[in-house]
Amino acid sequence: MNDPTRTRNLRIRAALAVAAVTGLGATALTALPAAAAGEALTVQYRQSSTGGDQVEPWLKVVNTGASSVPLSQVKVRYYFKADAGASYTYACSWAVKGCANLTGTFGTLAHPTATADRYLEIGFTAGAGSLAPGADTGDMQLRFHRSNWQSLNQSDDYSFGPAQTTYANWSKVTATVGGVQVWGTAPVGNEPTPTPTDPTTPPTTPPPTGAALFDDFDYTGHTDPALVAHGWSVRSNSGGPGVPGATWAPENVTFAKDGTNSIMNLRTSTAGTGESTRHTEILTRASKFKNGTYAARVRFSDAPLSGPDGDHLVQTFFTINDLKAPMADDYAEYDFEYLPNGGWGEPANILYTTSWETYRPDPWEAVNQHSESRTSHDGWHDLVLTIDDSAIVYYVDGREFGRHDARYLPERPMSINFNQWLIDLAGQTSTAPRAYDQKVDYVLHVKDQVLTPAQVAAKVGAYRSAGTTFEDGVPAAQ
Repeated sequence: MNDPTRTRNLRIRAALAVAAVTGLGATALTALPAAAAGEALTVQYRQSSTGGDQVEPWLKVVNTGASSVPLSQVKVRYYFKADAGASYTYACSWAVKGCANLTGTFGTLAHPTATADRYLEIGFTAGAGSLAPGADTGDMQLRFHRSNWQSLNQSDDYSFGPAQTTYANWSKVTATVGGVQVWGTAPVGNEPTPTPTDPTTPPTTPPPTGAALFDDFDYTGHTDPALVAHGWSVRSNSGGPGVPGATWAPENVTFAKDGTNSIMNLRTSTAGTGESTRHTEILTRASKFKNGTYAARVRFSDAPLSGPDGDHLVQTFFTINDLKAPMADDYAEYDFEYLPNGGWGEPANILYTTSWETYRPDPWEAVNQHSESRTSHDGWHDLVLTIDDSAIVYYVDGREFGRHDARYLPERPMSINFNQWLIDLAGQTSTAPRAYDQKVDYVLHVKDQVLTPAQVAAKVGAYRSAGTTFEDGVPAAQ
């Protein structure tokens, strides 16, 4: 995101993992948690098309238990084998509960099989209500297709039933309630993780102390000498990404108290021209961060602070190193990117997490995996990224959002960055001034240790209880 030549609006994304709940690190097998007691669902399926341009799984969720189930706690997964190099787009044709009350996100399996390496996960908003005992959701007429509308092959898809032309129970689609699987059989090797209850290893206990960077962003402003002393650089140089001719404005990175806590604010503004556009970015001067845990509490904003809404805005938290040559295999980047008004071909708000292997700016070619969620993320969110020797895992508000392959692991250390910028000026063509804010509460990196989101929260709480506003024990890159 920091490369001046980058043309992000042309990226080709490979649709991958989204929104699943996992255990917090213990291994004991236990009974189902109380949240799932008495709750039982079945999923009925029929295929609406065996054609070669899109998949049309029609689903119903049936409450076969004895208690009412809030649909917002329910997730349904349809498993399939992705075509080589393909990304996918979800759509809802019609639903009794209303398409606006359904969400569709794509994920990748931790253990791919011959018939499944991806899944479409269907969720429900609060507007879908609850499912009473004996009731069902009614039709959910769903579909998905390759994003470029090229032909696809359903015949090798785990959940596809070509002879299933009327609704019937279908165990090759799974359902969870509150993260606990209550229906179906996942592809072999992808069974649900047991929920830990071992009291000797509480999930909120931080791991042994390791080298860490923690910053509570307790500064007076972008010229505060402590900001530089603590290793930060507020960007002022020109170049991409974003609107050509825009300025990166260090004065738009400010700090203010929220009660006893200090908050960093990144403000981006425009009056509809490149010359009037002010982007913002802050980053570590040192590229010394690689494996371990990255975390930040970030407030995304759907609406502008002032002026007309609609700009194709990107609000971010990410790590990155430099691209030494087009398609260089030692490039690395790991992004949380929220687009409140769409962009990159998306019509509305969407949150991406993306793991980059490499790219070529001209002609554009990208090698990455990403996860996506097409729903509003307005407000404060806890963002956690973990990198070890086997996977990259993204969490949003304590829930696993994306799990990406070892192919995308970093070869070189990276910097830590936050920025906010406009993709283009096509979303809002007015020349009226407008401004957008992205806020950051803290940032944390723990070197070479994978923390759960609960452990992150405990570690941040320990810093604050001790009155520590800054620590950097991460050694310089070797």
